[in-house]
Amino acid sequence: MKRRFVALALAAPFLLGACGTEATTETTTGAAKQTQAQTQNVKTVAEITAGSTFNDTDVMFLQMLADNHEQGLEMVDIAVERAQRQDVIDMAKAVELTQADELAMMKNWLTEWGKPTTLDERESLHADHGGLPSTGEQEIAALRKVKKADFETAFLNLFLAHQHNAVEFAALELDKGSNEQARQYAERVKQSRADQVQQMLKLLNG
Repeated sequence: MKRRFVALALAAPFLLGACGTEATTETTTGAAKQTQAQTQNVKTVAEITAGSTFNDTDVMFLQMLADNHEQGLEMVDIAVERAQRQDVIDMAKAVELTQADELAMMKNWLTEWGKPTTLDERESLHADHGGLPSTGEQEIAALRKVKKADFETAFLNLFLAHQHNAVEFAALELDKGSNEQARQYAERVKQSRADQVQQMLKLLNG
């Protein structure tokens, strides 16, 4: 995983733009409805409690995904400021609303368990699950500097790689986690990020 995935996305911003997926144009109305629906669905997420039974995988999953969310929130903030197409802006805003609430929930769970809410970034601790998350300060800084004309393609490629990481974390939790709430959340992450990937592919081809 170690950042090679994301570096490729920034180095070749049109890589996924040539994908064979059927071109689809997202309407502003459709994106706005999706944003509203996601907002309604996450209003009480941060209020869910995790329970007292957990293992090391549950903790690592939440710490890695919380770190992933913080990076993702940086990226969608940049997209809201720099994107030109309203459908890209609407998607970024929808992600922002959902992931901000999920981040609060994950940090609440870690605090309930008496565990750090931040990720220990020593690579040796992450060798058994593929390494550290692939998006970091360098990639986000590069995104801020991409030419305006190329920004949306670069952002969507980078965010595709980023959300793929979230799916990998969820798969780890579903394989080895023991906490029922964390496992249910991992399943939701797996499904929702797959949907986002399809939406971004359509945006790249639209």
